[in-house]
Amino acid sequence: MALFDEDQEHRAFRQVFRKFVAREITPFAREWEKNRAVPREVWKKLGRQGFLCPWLPERYGGQGLDYGYSLIINQELIRGDGFGVGLGLHSDTATPYLYRYGSDALKERLLRKCTTGEAIAAICLTEPNAGSDLAAIRTRAIRDGDSYVINGQKTFITGGVFADVHVVACKTDSSSGARGITLIAAEAGTPGLTARPLEKMGWHKQDTAEVFLEDCRVPADSLLGEEGKGFKYMMEMLCRERLTITLDCQTLAEECLKEGLSYAKVREAFGKPIGDFQHNAFKLAQMATQVDIGRTYLDTLVAQFIRGEDITLKVSMAKAWIAEMAQRIAYDALQLHGGYGYMEEYRICRLVRDLRGFSIFGGSTEIMNLIIARRLGLNPA
Repeated sequence: MALFDEDQEHRAFRQVFRKFVAREITPFAREWEKNRAVPREVWKKLGRQGFLCPWLPERYGGQGLDYGYSLIINQELIRGDGFGVGLGLHSDTATPYLYRYGSDALKERLLRKCTTGEAIAAICLTEPNAGSDLAAIRTRAIRDGDSYVINGQKTFITGGVFADVHVVACKTDSSSGARGITLIAAEAGTPGLTARPLEKMGWHKQDTAEVFLEDCRVPADSLLGEEGKGFKYMMEMLCRERLTITLDCQTLAEECLKEGLSYAKVREAFGKPIGDFQHNAFKLAQMATQVDIGRTYLDTLVAQFIRGEDITLKVSMAKAWIAEMAQRIAYDALQLHGGYGYMEEYRICRLVRDLRGFSIFGGSTEIMNLIIARRLGLNPA
């Protein structure tokens, strides 16, 4: 099962990128997990091959490709044990903010570097007391002449330690709630910008951090869009982010199914493969059915997004259902492995721990259900 395999250009791109992953990423994945970091040279190799932000226009170093290419990259990274390298966050979540809302000066300064691997982008939204409720953020930005001075703290920031540019959500008007939120780009090396790495359950190749901004002074042209419209911009961009996360969940579910099925065919108990026991055979049949339903829905949704249709409701449904479906598939696949599934040397163990956070990232399942309910005309308390 693969996205866009009916399209010759997508298919050719997939083959080229798959070979790159097999050569440059898969053999080193376990080492990077132990080191809790991906070497910077890997990013530059990705950039030289045109795999970073391929959707950007050529004037900024991109290739002007459609969103499907980004999804193929994310899918093949997961299949090649390259999940956690961080391409999706950089290319498809953070950098689009710079391109869509950045000033001409900011674009000229940063976007080409984002395609070469010289600059890695991260997005700083969540705070210790503001996760799903982004309107409650406390980070402040005050205009001072030709600069903004930012003070605040962010947490759970993926790529926060190694990022070269942070898209920071802050309040420029603390009395206006969501209408006072503004997005500003803060570049690494700016005095007052520091990060502390966090230890987490999975995603060991990619850092997650607390980011601190203390009298962090950035140029006024680092403003993204207009003051007070940051919340609107975040809502506009969340569909793309959630679609990417949903694709990751679907691919991880497919990989967990693959591991469970392969193991069930070779592991023997009581004189026959465990997959031949009726309970296990039926369990795998149910798992395969759920995975196929998720793929069918996701492919339809991707096509609608590429056509420019509004997928706000459907992507919330997809993110909620597919993320939870993937958790079920992962649980059952690990259960089939027995004690071996709990061992790091078995791939299913690593898949399960990396997958666990996806029902939280980009809006938890509960928040997705809240969005769906409201779109249905309900007002849950």
